[in-house]
Amino acid sequence: MDKKLSAQLASISKDSKDKTLKVLINAFADKSFAILFLFLMAIPALPLPTGGVTHIFEIIVMLLSIEIIIGRKSIWLPKKWLVLKLPNKFWTRTIPTLIRLINKLEKITRPRMSGLVINSWFIRIVGVFVFMFSLFAFLAPPFSGLDTLPSLGVVLLSLGIIFEDLLILVIATIVGAIGISLVFLLGSLAFQLL
Repeated sequence: MDKKLSAQLASISKDSKDKTLKVLINAFADKSFAILFLFLMAIPALPLPTGGVTHIFEIIVMLLSIEIIIGRKSIWLPKKWLVLKLPNKFWTRTIPTLIRLINKLEKITRPRMSGLVINSWFIRIVGVFVFMFSLFAFLAPPFSGLDTLPSLGVVLLSLGIIFEDLLILVIATIVGAIGISLVFLLGSLAFQLL
């Protein structure tokens, strides 16, 4: 990326009147899958009760991850989805928080094994992890907070791809795996109690 991600996001947030998924996809071209994963899973990754509202985001991420797994280079979404305006709260609350986080990460990340990270087969493997983490975030019981770690795993995977940093991808995999383990462990305990 020629321009820092945080600067690009700030620019889109301020300048773009048409704040849709299509604008984000066009702005980030080859990293558009990772950007959409980042945005769609940022809210489920917050330790806040969402009451299942974020299941829509998780379903979209699972569909997009299937596109990566089968080898698509560009995003396909229904035209109606592409032109939907993203909510104002997303631009006024979520994006500024993400920009601050990304700004901090930009200071410590660097391309580590970027040749591997941008390899198409490696990206497909990352797509499998994105699908698994999103699925377990989706399957986590509502109001339990168990969707947070698998969702955070997807957010970190996205950042690892964007920054082409293998270390972030490894950390993301560990976070997501811990999240899946907690969903299994606490979910089975809750099921036994019922």
